[in-house]
Amino acid sequence: MSSQSGLGREPVKAERWQQPPPPTGDQADAHSNFKGAKSAYTSELRFLEPTDTVQPPIPCFRLMNDQGVPLVGEDEGLPVLPRDYALACMATMVRVSEFDKIFNDAQRQGRISFYMTSRGEEACSVASAMALKMTDWILPQYREVGAFFWRGLTYEDVANQLCGNANDKAHGRQLPLHTGGAKQHILYVKSTLGTQCPQAAGAAYAMKLGRKDQCAIAYFGEGCASEGDVSSALNIAAVHGCPTIFFCRNNGYAISTATEDQYVSDGIAPRGLAFGMPSIRVDGNDVLAVFAATRRAREIALEQGRPVMIEAMTYRIGAHSTSDDDSKYRTLEAPEQGWDNERAYWEARSPIIRFGRYLHSLGWFNPQTEEHLRKQARRDAINTLNQAQATGKPKVETLYTDVYDEVPWMLEEQERNLRSHLSEYAEHYAEITDEQLRTRH
Repeated sequence: MSSQSGLGREPVKAERWQQPPPPTGDQADAHSNFKGAKSAYTSELRFLEPTDTVQPPIPCFRLMNDQGVPLVGEDEGLPVLPRDYALACMATMVRVSEFDKIFNDAQRQGRISFYMTSRGEEACSVASAMALKMTDWILPQYREVGAFFWRGLTYEDVANQLCGNANDKAHGRQLPLHTGGAKQHILYVKSTLGTQCPQAAGAAYAMKLGRKDQCAIAYFGEGCASEGDVSSALNIAAVHGCPTIFFCRNNGYAISTATEDQYVSDGIAPRGLAFGMPSIRVDGNDVLAVFAATRRAREIALEQGRPVMIEAMTYRIGAHSTSDDDSKYRTLEAPEQGWDNERAYWEARSPIIRFGRYLHSLGWFNPQTEEHLRKQARRDAINTLNQAQATGKPKVETLYTDVYDEVPWMLEEQERNLRSHLSEYAEHYAEITDEQLRTRH
């Protein structure tokens, strides 16, 4: 595999776990530098209420500093993660990272048509999914691959969808990386930006009516928050008391658009307050903070019968997608002295590095372990890509299934016409087998 994307394989350096990053001028860890909203840090897990008098900017909740050092003890709210659970979280984030590298490069090589990485945002999806029950419904946007893997979707599941092959449960009908799974309680990703939010409100309302111990979580970005569907969803959920978690990943750039061109308000969290729901801003690169905030949000949603807003501050290290040239709009200047550029500044604060330092301090993780995880994940991703590409395309009959309970006459006629065409010009359709041309029974 090549490294045209800039995501190529690099060996894990031991010093990144053992040493803090170079001085940046914010050694007191008092103030956030996220592009989406700059505010003071707090280690108090407090969801603001619409009745609270708050002087903006809303504080940003975190439990670890940039060096991965806990800021509070267990008796002050630091989550106690069992060793196996914590290591599973790290392994999932690493697997997301390596999957991203392989399939981003695969798109550059023309092997798939489209891809979007989660580089730098792995904690938002993985840590939030960890805090939910497996039966809670996930309504994703674009960068929730970590939640998919945590829920049990495999490399093979996602690769089959990316390649649109015969094993893709969506039969090649979806844009690449727009996957899901009913068994995993994950609705399919939709390109119609923001529609997952009112759907999450509706799904959560159904759970409320059924008195089920379930909630729905809708993931969306700060750019998506400009869509009217999001405001409608917030109001619907608040009015009807839907147990919905609205999880906004504020990564600073939306789709090729910096936050200063998106809004002039104090980020997205105040919108939750405006619509009457408890809201919090959290350091989205802090695994423990995202986990704690999402766990508490679920409790509020179910115990109080209310929707909740979480704004997770993070940074999109990669381009928006393989169709995007981020050099046209990304700021190159570093926000602090001592850094080559903005991207390098945030690389040093990525969720994997920070959580790795924390696990290293507990004696649970080291560079050799990460190197082993990455090598295995890379081999798995390459093998999965090759296998998915070698698998044939979906059967012709899938063009006419899964929409109507009883296939209407016009589709039956279209299918007959298509099969007649394929038979007449079979030499031009070498990949279509005789079996696929037979009449469906």
